[in-house]
Amino acid sequence: MTRPFVDAHIHLWDLSRLRYPWLSPPFADDGPNGSVEPIARDFGVADYRAALARWNVAGAVHVDAGVHPDDALAETEWLEAQGDLPTGIVAFAALNAADIEAQLAAQAAHPRVRGIRHIVNWHPDPRRSYTPRDLTVDPQWQEGFAALARHGLSFDLQCYPGQMPGLVPTLAINPGVPVIINHLGMPVLSDADGVADWRRGMRTLAALPQVAVKISGLGFIKRDWQRDDVAPFVHEAIEMFGPRRCLMASDVPTDLLFAPIDRYMETLHALAGRYDEAEQDAMFAGNANRVYRLGL
Repeated sequence: MTRPFVDAHIHLWDLSRLRYPWLSPPFADDGPNGSVEPIARDFGVADYRAALARWNVAGAVHVDAGVHPDDALAETEWLEAQGDLPTGIVAFAALNAADIEAQLAAQAAHPRVRGIRHIVNWHPDPRRSYTPRDLTVDPQWQEGFAALARHGLSFDLQCYPGQMPGLVPTLAINPGVPVIINHLGMPVLSDADGVADWRRGMRTLAALPQVAVKISGLGFIKRDWQRDDVAPFVHEAIEMFGPRRCLMASDVPTDLLFAPIDRYMETLHALAGRYDEAEQDAMFAGNANRVYRLGL
C-alpha cells in the first residue's frame, strides 16, 4: 500500500524494563479485553515495523501502554530513546492526582510528548469497568483536565458512551485542550440500548470542534469481528465527525488479540473507499500529523 499512514495509536513495551500490571499473570478471560496472555511479550519498534510491513508507515503515535503509574515518566524516557519511532507520545498521568501540575510539566518537557491519556472507562457492570468509580464527575479530575491547556497538551479520551454527555461541560469550558476519542468511542453492544447510547454520546462530543475520533479498536466492538459488524460504526463515526476529524489507527499490538493486522488494515482501507482521495489521505495521515502536531 503506497498511501502514507501515520498510525494514530500504537503501543510498545519492554516487560523486563518497566512494569505493566495488565500484562502480568495471572491472566483471566473475564476482563474488558479478555485474556491478554497472547500479547504479553516484548513488543518494540522492530516488531511494530514487521507487523506493518505491507503498509507505508510515515509516522506513529505511541499511546500510554498501561505502564505502572510510578513508571510513567520512565516509559516516556524509554520511548524517546527508541530512534525514529514513535513520532509522537501520548503519556500517562492521572488527572485526579494531587501533584498533577508537576506530572504534566515533567511529561511536557520531553520533545515528543504531545498529550496525555488517563483511561476513565467506567460502567455499572464491574466486569466492564476499568476504574472503580466514574472519575469524569470528580471535580479534582476536571481540574486536572483543565491543567492540560497550561502545558500545551491534548487529551486522549478512552471512556464509554454513557459517560460522554456528562463530559461535555468539562470539555466545552476548556476549548484549548484538543480531545481525541479512542477506539470509535467503544460502544457496549451488550447493553440494552448500547447502539443508541453510543450514537447519543458520540453526537454530543462531535458538536465540540476540538474533538476528533480514532477509527480503531474494532475488536472492542466485537472480539470476533467481521467487516459487516464494524462497518456501520465506522461509517457513522466518519459522518458524525467528518473526514477531517477522523484518525485511522492500528492499535497494534492490542488489537492483535482480535484479528491479524493485515485484515484490520484492509478493512479500514475498504471502508474508507467511499471518500475521495484527499479525504482518505487526511484520515490515514494528515489528520494525525495535524492533531498531534508531528511536523511530518
